[in-house]
Amino acid sequence: MPKIEPRILKGTRDFLPRIMILRQHVMDTLRRTFEQFGFEPLETPAIEYAETFEGKSDAEVDKLLYRFTDHGGRRVALRYELNVALARVAAQYQNEMVFPFKRYQMGPVWRADKPQKGRYREFWQCDVDIVGSASMLADAEVLAVVYTALRNLGFERFTIRLNDRKILSGLGIVAGVPPDRTAGLYRAIDKLERDGAEQVRKLLLEEGLSAEMAGRLLGMVQMPGGGPPLCRCSGGIGRGGRNGGTLVLPGGAGGSGRLLPLGPEHGPRPGLLHRSDL
Repeated sequence: MPKIEPRILKGTRDFLPRIMILRQHVMDTLRRTFEQFGFEPLETPAIEYAETFEGKSDAEVDKLLYRFTDHGGRRVALRYELNVALARVAAQYQNEMVFPFKRYQMGPVWRADKPQKGRYREFWQCDVDIVGSASMLADAEVLAVVYTALRNLGFERFTIRLNDRKILSGLGIVAGVPPDRTAGLYRAIDKLERDGAEQVRKLLLEEGLSAEMAGRLLGMVQMPGGGPPLCRCSGGIGRGGRNGGTLVLPGGAGGSGRLLPLGPEHGPRPGLLHRSDL
């Protein structure tokens, strides 16, 4: 029998006890924080029917899926993120759930991506979401829980970045982007900070935008000095300091980082989602 070399796949990692103790401390701190805000734990299968993920109709997502046919002839896939399963749960159990539904989930995900620095085939995600509320209080509560979680982990200076598809859609309208091209717009702009303006311009042209539209759009989403995309400041910035912190809301209005309760008056609206990825 040939000798087997002990090794792991590129893009995966072993966490030995010294590191796992630290990771468990972080996860325990996050769990306590989420539950203080009334978020409930959710666990979903690592493997699902492939059609559950393919339903997003996104060519880029399609490339990220680890999928195969099992011994029973079923087409299955490993989850590549946690929020698709959340959408399935909300649809599958909507008659058994109370809305607004506040959940948190931590777990591994897998992506058939080319491993490189900072990008892995297997990694953990941590999500907190509120499903079924049209109130902006839900957005404020997600900000508050993220702020509190980072403070509880010992961070004193940090920035919370927000994005809003309504703002990106508005920029697309001003730039003259046809409504049927907005999905490609989101994907391209999302890569601005990582890949740079010229690569994003190329992607926008591939999506069918004219050179004029692409140039106008890039001019709007880039901050002065060629900095990161507008989504860095499109909804507000949470700042934490040595003596506490504030949430700077749109228009410069100040708000505190306290728990903002959600009640039945905000109404069960299962189609609405407020989310954060830590």
